[in-house]
Amino acid sequence: MAAATPFSTKDRILGAAEELFALHGFASTSLRQVTTRADVNIAAVNYHFGSKENLVNEVFRRRMDVMTAARLSQLETALQQAPGKLEPILAAFVEPALAMAQDGQGGGAFVRVIARAYAEKNDNLRKFLSEHYGHVLREFGKAIAGCLPELSKEALYWRLDFLAGALTYAMADFGLIKRPAHVAEAAHRERAARELIRFAEAGLRAGSVES
Repeated sequence: MAAATPFSTKDRILGAAEELFALHGFASTSLRQVTTRADVNIAAVNYHFGSKENLVNEVFRRRMDVMTAARLSQLETALQQAPGKLEPILAAFVEPALAMAQDGQGGGAFVRVIARAYAEKNDNLRKFLSEHYGHVLREFGKAIAGCLPELSKEALYWRLDFLAGALTYAMADFGLIKRPAHVAEAAHRERAARELIRFAEAGLRAGSVES
């Protein structure tokens, strides 16, 4: 049997770390557990990642880079093909995230990792995510502001926070609405996206609350 390539070793480590972070959280998962799950030695982890902190970051980067590219590409298309329309902008934010969550190659585990990131206080991870992906929210904020010029920046970012929270909840599939056995995953995801987009558009268009 051919020897594992460096890429496959790195990918096995990332997959094992993602599963363990989803199960136990970041603080409670040791590098020894990761190496055992990935069937590699500690030298391989040090070679590819250097530290546990970098490993955590790379688990996010592996998924977030793909999702970010899809979001920004869809946003660019929305702005070009439907200028001034809010729904396509919201679709560009929601649909790639739900697609990632339904990815059979570990998407569900990564959603649980996201939940861990919300629950655990990890300042280094939050700084990493802000530095590498904060621009995505700003791009969507700018696009939405162009559709809703009457909405203050403060109100806009409150509502974007609420949308991001609702999206994370939908990604985790924790809600009251479960996929019926006769409905395909793709159809269920499309329905979830439509309902969330409709809900978000109504919330964003609602009158501002006086401070």
